[in-house]
Amino acid sequence: MNTPERYTITSALPYTNGPIHIGHLAGVYIPADIYARYLRITGNDVAFICGSDEHGAAIPMRAKKEGVSPQVIIDKYHFMIKKSFEDFGITFDNYSRTSAPIHHKTASEFFKELYQNDKFVEETSAQLYDSEAEQFLADRFVIGTCPKCSFEEAYGDQCENCGTSLNATDLINPKSTISGAKPVLKETKHWYLPLDQYEDFLKEWILVGHKKDWKTNVYGQIKSWIDDGLRPRAVTRDLDWGIPVPLDHAEGKVLYVWFDAPIGYISSTKEWAEREGKDWEPYWKDQHTKLVHFIGKDNIVFHCIIFPSMLKAEGSYILPENVPANEFLNLEGNKLSTSKNWAVWLHEYLEDFPGQQDVLRYVLTANAPETKDNDFTWKDFQDRNNNELVGNFGNFINRVVVLTHKYYQGIVPEPAELSEVDQKTLAELRAYPAVISSSIEKYRFREASQELLNVSRLGNKYLADEEPWKLIKTDPERIQTVMYIALQIAAAVAVLSEPFLPFTSEKLKDILNLSDRPAASLRTDLVKLTWNDIEKEQALLKSGYQIEKGSLLFSKIEDLDIQKQLDKLAATKKANEVATKEIIPQKETISFEDFTKLDIRIGTIMEAEKMPKAKRLMVLKVDTGVNVRTIVSGIAEHFSAEEIIGKQVTVLINLAPRKLRGVESEGMILMTEDIEGKLVFLNPDQIEVNPGVTVN
Repeated sequence: MNTPERYTITSALPYTNGPIHIGHLAGVYIPADIYARYLRITGNDVAFICGSDEHGAAIPMRAKKEGVSPQVIIDKYHFMIKKSFEDFGITFDNYSRTSAPIHHKTASEFFKELYQNDKFVEETSAQLYDSEAEQFLADRFVIGTCPKCSFEEAYGDQCENCGTSLNATDLINPKSTISGAKPVLKETKHWYLPLDQYEDFLKEWILVGHKKDWKTNVYGQIKSWIDDGLRPRAVTRDLDWGIPVPLDHAEGKVLYVWFDAPIGYISSTKEWAEREGKDWEPYWKDQHTKLVHFIGKDNIVFHCIIFPSMLKAEGSYILPENVPANEFLNLEGNKLSTSKNWAVWLHEYLEDFPGQQDVLRYVLTANAPETKDNDFTWKDFQDRNNNELVGNFGNFINRVVVLTHKYYQGIVPEPAELSEVDQKTLAELRAYPAVISSSIEKYRFREASQELLNVSRLGNKYLADEEPWKLIKTDPERIQTVMYIALQIAAAVAVLSEPFLPFTSEKLKDILNLSDRPAASLRTDLVKLTWNDIEKEQALLKSGYQIEKGSLLFSKIEDLDIQKQLDKLAATKKANEVATKEIIPQKETISFEDFTKLDIRIGTIMEAEKMPKAKRLMVLKVDTGVNVRTIVSGIAEHFSAEEIIGKQVTVLINLAPRKLRGVESEGMILMTEDIEGKLVFLNPDQIEVNPGVTVN
């Protein structure tokens, strides 16, 4: 990139109903941060904008669940999320919140501007209403079956299974999440943005103008929506949480969160500009500014159809240059879920792996769900760290720094005449900035991260081929050149790694004295390199320049660390299974006389063997006190024959005989499941009794 440009970069506003997890990071925030950091270090004017989305229906739902006010919820998670982003190194120029006065003012003014210019249509329609809770059911207050994929737990605004954007009235068999009641239809008045009036504009702008440069997953979803025919979309809701509709005749109504939330990008930019003494308007209204939205695939419709239609209706705003949405990230083979606690939470990761932000940044970038859903596993996390960061990147830097201090007391040596190998290596090095730039500018961050690793691979191969540790005694002049070349590669790595591994880049710059704030020096002659310097035929570190002693950039992650994380997930899985285990409804009431007909006794298992060709069945000989009888029981998956011989069990002995796989069973062993789902006997093991004792 040669000519500096102005960029407004936004990343999806996270809901303040829970912490940030790795799915959010991989899908939105890491790629956005890589892009913003890259643009800054290549000399561009960047406003990287985000903030908390605090008006979604999920907020009051969480508040009801925890028995607190929505304000308590948004304050708790806003500050948690903001701190997590800061600690993780996400470099927002401004992180705001939609409860801020500047946002309420901006969103209200935006609505009034469209209202006064007749951009809305006013309609009275039948909406879902919970008669028990006396409340209209919008968005997350209603669940039902998705009409697109038949997923039975779709929300009223979106199906989290297939990603389809929905209206609550689209759901099949809807149910209120407040009372559990089946909602009824009740008429209410709302204002709608007539998306059908913007079809031609959207077709021309996206389907024609961005067919080649937008990601296929984004383009495909937009085309599907437009091909189905766009319909008016409500911009208001019947709720008591949100920004009040700024009209005198709209009591009890608020702006729909998907109208107010994207305006949060604008209000956050205003907040930033006011603080920095800048003019916000060029970042949103200058046609030379490039607007880029980083989102997940579940937000494509809102950022590519609804928000652009809002901007077009207003008339003075620029439209997005690109919307590089990612797919979803799964965790250990299962979908990430906030409600089920199936996630790797950012704030917990930062506690469990202190100082290792870049490891997670790298793994989530190298395994990013850019074109399809991908899976995060702790084993892959460990392998990538140990093999790629420690074994490749860290190994190269450690070799260079240690050998430079061992041979030259940390001073960059004077090279002799460069060999053909030296010249070829430097030529390859100078090509990497353009290669990495090309990948980043095409939003291929996974590809870009691997090109960065190729730079350190270039250095490792060069050292392995030249073997300075062997030649230092026989050809010291040659080794001066080898170490000089290796140091040039190390300097390039320090600069090129900054968008991807910012904490590591800063450490390496400190070691090489390239940093603005060197760790161990007060020197004034420090070198400051730029991205473009690497492409030039000049020394990045000149002969005679002093570097500092180094420390390991990465450390191995041990099996014990990974097992702790797997154990945590296993505990979560068990808790979810217990929580979701269906309680069998009470059976039909019986009389006391019916109960007295049951003859339940204590018996002792005398013999046991697994039934051939039957996975679950075991044939038992049980001494019931009355006689020894054969009982077939489905316990073979839980017990071995050997461990239950001699065990006392509770037996229903007057059950009518029944043949199972040709064996007549003359009773039933009474059992239940423990909290982990394992079968356990109903027996008095603590007190030994004689077979035949009745259970009353």
